[in-house]
Amino acid sequence: MKVVVTGVKGQLGHDLEKQLTARNHQVFGIDRNELDITDEAKVQAYFDEVKPDAILHCAAFTNVDAAEEDKETAYNVNALGPKYLAQAANKVGAKMVYVSTDYVFDGTATEPYEVEHPTNPLGVYGETKFAGEEFLKQNLDRYFIVRTAWVFGINGNNFVKTMLRLAEDRNELGVVHDQVGSPTYTVDLARFIIDLVESEKYGVYHATNEGVCSWYDFAVEIFKQAGVDIKVNPLTSDQFPRPAARPNYSVLSKKKITEQGFTLLPDWHEALSAYLKELKG
Repeated sequence: MKVVVTGVKGQLGHDLEKQLTARNHQVFGIDRNELDITDEAKVQAYFDEVKPDAILHCAAFTNVDAAEEDKETAYNVNALGPKYLAQAANKVGAKMVYVSTDYVFDGTATEPYEVEHPTNPLGVYGETKFAGEEFLKQNLDRYFIVRTAWVFGINGNNFVKTMLRLAEDRNELGVVHDQVGSPTYTVDLARFIIDLVESEKYGVYHATNEGVCSWYDFAVEIFKQAGVDIKVNPLTSDQFPRPAARPNYSVLSKKKITEQGFTLLPDWHEALSAYLKELKG
Protein backbone atom coordinates (compact mmCIF):
# COMPACT_ATOMS: atom_id res chain seq x y z
CA MET A 1 0.00 0.00 0.00
CA LYS A 2 0.97 3.59 -0.56
CA VAL A 3 0.45 5.27 2.83
CA VAL A 4 0.66 8.90 3.95
CA VAL A 5 1.48 9.44 7.63
CA THR A 6 0.80 12.93 9.02
CA GLY A 7 2.64 14.10 12.14
CA VAL A 8 5.51 11.79 11.23
CA LYS A 9 7.89 13.58 13.61
CA GLY A 10 5.64 12.91 16.61
CA GLN A 11 5.68 9.90 18.92
CA LEU A 12 3.15 7.77 17.06
CA GLY A 13 3.97 8.96 13.54
CA HIS A 14 7.60 7.98 14.05
CA ASP A 15 6.73 4.38 14.99
CA LEU A 16 4.11 4.09 12.25
CA GLU A 17 6.62 5.08 9.58
CA LYS A 18 9.15 2.58 10.94
CA GLN A 19 6.71 -0.34 11.10
CA LEU A 20 4.99 0.42 7.77
CA THR A 21 8.40 0.36 6.08
CA ALA A 22 9.21 -2.94 7.81
CA ARG A 23 5.95 -4.37 6.41
CA ASN A 24 6.95 -3.26 2.90
CA HIS A 25 4.43 -0.47 2.51
CA GLN A 26 5.44 2.66 0.58
CA VAL A 27 5.43 5.49 3.16
CA PHE A 28 5.06 9.22 2.64
CA GLY A 29 5.79 10.75 6.05
CA ILE A 30 4.82 14.42 6.34
CA ASP A 31 4.75 17.04 9.07
CA ARG A 32 3.69 20.69 9.13
CA ASN A 33 6.77 21.76 7.12
CA GLU A 34 5.77 19.53 4.20
CA LEU A 35 2.01 20.17 4.33
CA ASP A 36 -0.23 22.62 6.18
CA ILE A 37 -3.30 20.44 6.84
CA THR A 38 -5.35 23.56 7.64
CA ASP A 39 -5.00 24.75 4.02
CA GLU A 40 -7.76 23.01 2.05
CA ALA A 41 -6.33 23.73 -1.42
CA LYS A 42 -2.84 22.54 -0.48
CA VAL A 43 -4.21 19.35 1.08
CA GLN A 44 -6.20 18.49 -2.03
CA ALA A 45 -3.28 19.28 -4.34
CA TYR A 46 -0.91 17.08 -2.30
CA PHE A 47 -3.23 14.07 -2.35
CA ASP A 48 -4.10 14.52 -6.03
CA GLU A 49 -0.38 14.18 -6.68
CA VAL A 50 0.50 11.33 -4.30
CA LYS A 51 -2.78 9.35 -4.68
CA PRO A 52 -2.25 7.17 -1.59
CA ASP A 53 -4.23 4.04 -0.70
CA ALA A 54 -4.42 5.11 2.94
CA ILE A 55 -3.90 8.12 5.21
CA LEU A 56 -2.82 7.65 8.84
CA HIS A 57 -3.60 10.96 10.49
CA CYS A 58 -1.53 11.48 13.67
CA ALA A 59 -0.89 15.23 13.46
CA ALA A 60 -2.80 17.21 16.10
CA PHE A 61 -2.77 20.23 18.39
CA THR A 62 -2.18 18.19 21.55
CA ASN A 63 -1.26 20.83 24.13
CA VAL A 64 -4.41 20.51 26.23
CA ASP A 65 -3.79 23.64 28.31
CA ALA A 66 -2.72 25.83 25.37
CA ALA A 67 -5.88 24.80 23.49
CA GLU A 68 -7.96 26.65 26.12
CA GLU A 69 -6.12 29.86 25.19
CA ASP A 70 -5.90 29.33 21.44
CA LYS A 71 -9.24 27.84 20.43
CA GLU A 72 -8.94 28.92 16.81
CA THR A 73 -5.67 27.09 16.13
CA ALA A 74 -6.89 24.00 18.00
CA TYR A 75 -10.07 23.96 15.89
CA ASN A 76 -8.22 24.53 12.62
CA VAL A 77 -5.75 21.72 13.28
CA ASN A 78 -7.96 19.19 15.12
CA ALA A 79 -11.26 19.69 13.29
CA LEU A 80 -10.74 21.36 9.90
CA GLY A 81 -7.50 19.46 9.20
CA PRO A 82 -9.22 16.04 9.42
CA LYS A 83 -12.12 17.42 7.38
CA TYR A 84 -9.84 18.43 4.50
CA LEU A 85 -7.92 15.17 4.70
CA ALA A 86 -11.17 13.16 4.66
CA GLN A 87 -12.40 15.10 1.62
CA ALA A 88 -9.10 14.46 -0.15
CA ALA A 89 -9.18 10.77 0.83
CA ASN A 90 -12.70 10.48 -0.56
CA LYS A 91 -11.66 12.08 -3.84
CA VAL A 92 -8.62 9.84 -4.41
CA GLY A 93 -10.30 6.68 -3.06
CA ALA A 94 -8.11 6.28 0.04
CA LYS A 95 -9.09 4.88 3.42
CA MET A 96 -8.17 6.92 6.50
CA VAL A 97 -7.26 6.39 10.16
CA TYR A 98 -7.88 9.30 12.51
CA VAL A 99 -6.17 9.10 15.89
CA SER A 100 -8.50 10.54 18.53
CA THR A 101 -8.53 10.72 22.31
CA ASP A 102 -10.07 9.74 25.64
CA TYR A 103 -10.71 13.49 26.08
CA VAL A 104 -13.92 13.17 24.04
CA PHE A 105 -15.41 11.78 27.30
CA ASP A 106 -15.96 13.69 30.55
CA GLY A 107 -14.35 11.11 32.84
CA THR A 108 -17.38 10.63 35.10
CA ALA A 109 -17.90 6.94 34.17
CA THR A 110 -17.22 4.12 36.60
CA GLU A 111 -16.65 1.39 34.02
CA PRO A 112 -14.65 1.38 30.77
CA TYR A 113 -16.01 3.60 28.00
CA GLU A 114 -17.48 1.65 25.06
CA VAL A 115 -17.00 3.07 21.55
CA GLU A 116 -20.66 4.09 21.34
CA HIS A 117 -20.78 5.80 24.77
CA PRO A 118 -22.12 9.39 24.54
CA THR A 119 -19.31 11.93 24.26
CA ASN A 120 -19.05 14.98 26.50
CA PRO A 121 -15.66 16.73 26.24
CA LEU A 122 -14.55 18.86 29.21
CA GLY A 123 -12.47 21.36 27.23
CA VAL A 124 -11.34 22.73 23.88
CA TYR A 125 -8.93 19.90 23.07
CA GLY A 126 -11.61 17.21 23.47
CA GLU A 127 -14.23 19.34 21.68
CA THR A 128 -12.00 19.96 18.65
CA LYS A 129 -10.84 16.33 18.43
CA PHE A 130 -14.48 15.19 18.53
CA ALA A 131 -15.38 17.73 15.84
CA GLY A 132 -12.62 16.11 13.74
CA GLU A 133 -14.26 12.69 14.26
CA GLU A 134 -17.60 14.06 13.06
CA PHE A 135 -16.09 15.69 9.96
CA LEU A 136 -14.41 12.39 9.10
CA LYS A 137 -17.72 10.50 9.31
CA GLN A 138 -19.48 13.12 7.19
CA ASN A 139 -16.89 13.11 4.40
CA LEU A 140 -15.68 9.52 4.16
CA ASP A 141 -17.15 6.01 4.36
CA ARG A 142 -13.89 4.06 4.61
CA TYR A 143 -12.62 5.39 7.94
CA PHE A 144 -11.18 4.16 11.23
CA ILE A 145 -11.30 6.33 14.36
CA VAL A 146 -8.85 5.13 17.01
CA ARG A 147 -9.27 6.73 20.43
CA THR A 148 -6.26 6.30 22.66
CA ALA A 149 -4.82 7.73 25.90
CA TRP A 150 -1.67 8.37 27.95
CA VAL A 151 0.69 7.88 25.01
CA PHE A 152 4.45 7.39 25.35
CA GLY A 153 7.07 6.71 22.67
CA ILE A 154 10.72 7.23 21.81
CA ASN A 155 10.22 10.31 19.64
CA GLY A 156 8.96 13.24 21.68
CA ASN A 157 7.98 14.25 25.18
CA ASN A 158 5.80 12.17 27.46
CA PHE A 159 5.09 11.34 31.09
CA VAL A 160 7.77 8.63 31.36
CA LYS A 161 10.54 10.93 30.11
CA THR A 162 9.29 13.76 32.35
CA MET A 163 9.35 11.55 35.47
CA LEU A 164 12.87 10.26 34.72
CA ARG A 165 14.11 13.80 34.06
CA LEU A 166 12.60 15.22 37.26
CA ALA A 167 14.11 12.37 39.29
CA GLU A 168 17.61 13.40 38.22
CA ASP A 169 17.70 16.33 40.63
CA ARG A 170 15.00 15.53 43.18
CA ASN A 171 14.52 12.92 45.86
CA GLU A 172 10.78 13.49 46.18
CA LEU A 173 7.89 14.06 43.72
CA GLY A 174 4.13 14.63 43.87
CA VAL A 175 1.87 12.95 41.27
CA VAL A 176 -1.94 12.94 41.00
CA HIS A 177 -3.60 9.73 42.12
CA ASP A 178 -7.26 10.53 41.36
CA GLN A 179 -7.00 10.37 37.55
CA VAL A 180 -7.21 6.81 36.27
CA GLY A 181 -6.53 5.39 32.80
CA SER A 182 -4.33 3.11 30.72
CA PRO A 183 -0.87 4.01 29.38
CA THR A 184 -0.23 3.39 25.66
CA TYR A 185 3.14 2.56 24.09
CA THR A 186 3.34 3.90 20.55
CA VAL A 187 5.13 0.78 19.28
CA ASP A 188 2.11 -1.34 20.30
CA LEU A 189 -0.41 1.23 19.08
CA ALA A 190 1.33 1.53 15.70
CA ARG A 191 1.19 -2.25 15.22
CA PHE A 192 -2.56 -2.23 15.92
CA ILE A 193 -3.22 0.73 13.60
CA ILE A 194 -1.37 -0.97 10.73
CA ASP A 195 -3.32 -4.22 11.34
CA LEU A 196 -6.45 -2.08 11.17
CA VAL A 197 -5.61 -0.20 7.98
CA GLU A 198 -4.64 -3.46 6.26
CA SER A 199 -8.25 -4.59 6.87
CA GLU A 200 -11.66 -3.35 5.74
CA LYS A 201 -13.13 -3.44 9.27
CA TYR A 202 -14.12 0.23 9.43
CA GLY A 203 -15.51 2.15 12.40
CA VAL A 204 -14.57 3.48 15.84
CA TYR A 205 -12.05 1.64 18.04
CA HIS A 206 -10.53 2.19 21.48
CA ALA A 207 -6.87 1.19 21.78
CA THR A 208 -4.58 1.41 24.82
CA ASN A 209 -2.31 -1.08 26.52
CA GLU A 210 -4.14 -3.51 28.80
CA GLY A 211 -4.50 -2.77 32.53
CA VAL A 212 -5.51 0.28 34.53
CA CYS A 213 -3.59 2.64 36.84
CA SER A 214 -3.50 6.18 38.17
CA TRP A 215 -0.75 8.63 37.18
CA TYR A 216 0.67 8.04 40.67
CA ASP A 217 0.73 4.23 40.11
CA PHE A 218 2.34 4.78 36.71
CA ALA A 219 5.07 6.98 38.21
CA VAL A 220 5.81 4.47 40.99
CA GLU A 221 6.15 1.67 38.42
CA ILE A 222 8.39 3.79 36.16
CA PHE A 223 10.84 4.38 39.01
CA LYS A 224 10.64 0.76 40.15
CA GLN A 225 11.46 -0.61 36.68
CA ALA A 226 14.12 2.04 36.05
CA GLY A 227 15.77 1.34 39.41
CA VAL A 228 15.37 4.94 40.61
CA ASP A 229 15.15 5.53 44.35
CA ILE A 230 12.71 8.42 44.87
CA LYS A 231 9.76 9.13 47.13
CA VAL A 232 6.48 9.62 45.23
CA ASN A 233 3.66 11.42 47.04
CA PRO A 234 0.03 11.02 45.92
CA LEU A 235 -1.69 14.35 45.13
CA THR A 236 -5.31 15.17 44.30
CA SER A 237 -6.13 17.01 41.07
CA ASP A 238 -7.14 20.00 43.23
CA GLN A 239 -3.58 20.17 44.58
CA PHE A 240 -2.22 20.33 41.04
CA PRO A 241 -4.43 22.86 39.21
CA ARG A 242 -4.14 23.16 35.41
CA PRO A 243 -5.85 25.53 32.91
CA ALA A 244 -7.77 22.63 31.29
CA ALA A 245 -9.85 20.08 33.19
CA ARG A 246 -8.69 16.46 32.87
CA PRO A 247 -11.09 13.49 32.84
CA ASN A 248 -10.79 11.64 36.16
CA TYR A 249 -11.61 8.30 34.58
CA SER A 250 -10.16 7.58 31.13
CA VAL A 251 -10.41 3.79 30.91
CA LEU A 252 -11.43 2.74 27.40
CA SER A 253 -13.11 -0.59 26.62
CA LYS A 254 -11.23 -2.59 23.99
CA LYS A 255 -14.14 -4.97 23.36
CA LYS A 256 -14.33 -3.90 19.70
CA ILE A 257 -10.70 -4.97 19.08
CA THR A 258 -11.51 -8.52 20.21
CA GLU A 259 -14.90 -8.62 18.44
CA GLN A 260 -13.26 -7.71 15.13
CA GLY A 261 -10.58 -10.38 15.52
CA PHE A 262 -7.59 -8.12 16.18
CA THR A 263 -4.89 -8.67 18.81
CA LEU A 264 -5.12 -6.67 22.04
CA LEU A 265 -2.14 -4.51 23.01
CA PRO A 266 0.08 -6.01 25.76
CA ASP A 267 -0.26 -5.11 29.44
CA TRP A 268 1.11 -1.65 30.23
CA HIS A 269 3.74 -3.02 32.65
CA GLU A 270 5.25 -5.05 29.77
CA ALA A 271 4.96 -2.06 27.45
CA LEU A 272 6.81 0.15 29.93
CA SER A 273 9.57 -2.44 30.28
CA ALA A 274 10.00 -2.59 26.48
CA TYR A 275 10.02 1.21 26.30
CA LEU A 276 12.68 1.62 29.01
CA LYS A 277 14.86 -0.84 27.06
CA GLU A 278 14.28 1.23 23.91
CA LEU A 279 15.24 4.42 25.77
CA LYS A 280 18.54 2.86 26.83
CA GLY A 281 19.16 2.04 23.17
